[in-house]
Amino acid sequence: MPTLRQLRYLAALAEHGHFGRAAAACHVTQPALSMQIKELEAELDLPLVERGRTGAVLTEEGVELAQRARALNAGVKDLEDFARERRGDRAQRLALGIIPSVAPYLLPRLLPLLQAAMPGLDLKVRETQTAVLMAELAGGELDAVIAALPLAGDGIEAVALFEDAFLLASPADDPVAAASPRDLPPDRLLLLEEGHCLRDQALGACEISDLSTFGATSLTTLVQLVAHGQGVTLLPAMAADALADPRIVLARFSDPQPSRTIALAWRTASPRRRQLKDLAARIAEQAAR
Repeated sequence: MPTLRQLRYLAALAEHGHFGRAAAACHVTQPALSMQIKELEAELDLPLVERGRTGAVLTEEGVELAQRARALNAGVKDLEDFARERRGDRAQRLALGIIPSVAPYLLPRLLPLLQAAMPGLDLKVRETQTAVLMAELAGGELDAVIAALPLAGDGIEAVALFEDAFLLASPADDPVAAASPRDLPPDRLLLLEEGHCLRDQALGACEISDLSTFGATSLTTLVQLVAHGQGVTLLPAMAADALADPRIVLARFSDPQPSRTIALAWRTASPRRRQLKDLAARIAEQAAR
């Protein structure tokens, strides 16, 4: 019979596509992880992995099993949380995922709220793109995710926290006036690289289906490019103070102002659902002040 350990290792291999990286993520040696995967293949009498010099590719059966393994791992995680909740354990671990365009600007306000809402909290923060965070949430590696709506996924519940307006950032010595993002010249528009939801939201606000241009990996880089006259960009209002630079000017668009909705998401089956809903309410209350 397959073990939970074997299924966890397969899910890690599916995520990382490499035995070494999957082993490091699971805190085991590469031979130990490889042995468990081979035993799983023998137990099921199915080829799950195509092994090559450059990495590991899951077979069709491996992909299907890895998806089921993530769901099982999430169920086990929820079972453990349920037991802790019933025992009244105060020292809780919270694995929280946050997208890069939110984390640096929300965490200074969020951390005191977390400490007040969950005394004795052991917080682990994971900062990466939305698609990765939602996959890890569904697989049980994360307890909750803070990202911009929409957040897709079966068995996922999301609560809106606040609206974050988009501001126009342009060079101070050559400011751009635009009543709407639709008025911006596409050839001057600077965006984050593909994979960041902020890029997709900016393209949507500008009503541009795609933009063939190099993308930055951070908002800080975008600000530096704008400051040096390379173009203009849309910045979330929550980042305005942290990214303030005398070489750029920030302007609001006319109403209705374009914005994104920041939300907190968790698994519907999570025993911590009530606790996370309370946390969402606290964040929304503070944001409204």
